[in-house]
Amino acid sequence: MHKHHNGLKTAALFGGMWALLLVLGWVVATWLGNSAFLLVFALIGIATTIYGYWNSDKLAIRAMHAYPVSEAEAPVMYRIVSELSTRAGQPMPKLYISPTQAPNAFATGRNPENAAVCCTEGILNLLDERELRGVLGHELMHVYNRDILTASVAGALASAITFIAQFGLFFGGGDEDRPNPIAAIGLMILGPVAAGVVQMAVSRTREYDADEDGASLTGDPLALASALRKLEIGVAQAPLAPTQKVVDASHMMIANPFRAQDVSRLMSTHPPMAERIARLEQMAYGYRANP
Repeated sequence: MHKHHNGLKTAALFGGMWALLLVLGWVVATWLGNSAFLLVFALIGIATTIYGYWNSDKLAIRAMHAYPVSEAEAPVMYRIVSELSTRAGQPMPKLYISPTQAPNAFATGRNPENAAVCCTEGILNLLDERELRGVLGHELMHVYNRDILTASVAGALASAITFIAQFGLFFGGGDEDRPNPIAAIGLMILGPVAAGVVQMAVSRTREYDADEDGASLTGDPLALASALRKLEIGVAQAPLAPTQKVVDASHMMIANPFRAQDVSRLMSTHPPMAERIARLEQMAYGYRANP
């Protein structure tokens, strides 16, 4: 089991992002001789977090041009989600389908009462019902684990760090009573890069948790492992174009939707498929040893 370890890792990553944010804010405030800027930057980060949190479902659905579906329009998807949400003791989310052949799925919404689950036409054509159940269990756990809030906070912190860095570079200047200008400029250039890397790391830890918790919900880790194998091949054959809207929503998807050459491992929002599959197989062996 990895949930406890990943939870601590996420907390440590957030701590690192806040520390970087405060250091950058202090540098800019000291550089400009006005500590009020530190409060302004903090408020910007909070406002960005709230906006992203309340609008996360709309942004992702629009990015994928998804449309709502009823039980009659998507009976298999509806039956699986209804069964799993009932098993978890959670309300039934809204269902959407994205009209793209790129195989993927995502869940979004600020809480279980305002959640949505979306599958692309590609994934519905690619997976059998057992594999689709594994994928939908994974996606539902993103909602139940409040991962949308986690992603919103990480994105807002990264945006705030980037804003502070750009602000400092534009307005900065140095004298003997202020931070060394070379060191400060270096921090402002490297700060956003570091924040982006940490944001990606937060997303990767949440993927591991959703894999584990989703497999526990369905009781079938190998179904999700099989689905991930197919998705890795399917995405390579039908990747999404990395437009800005899709990039912003990509961290919510069960598989990285872009070609491997478009995303470096360092900046990937998803762990390597081989590692995810290996963890799921370990879970399955554990289930068999301890029925």
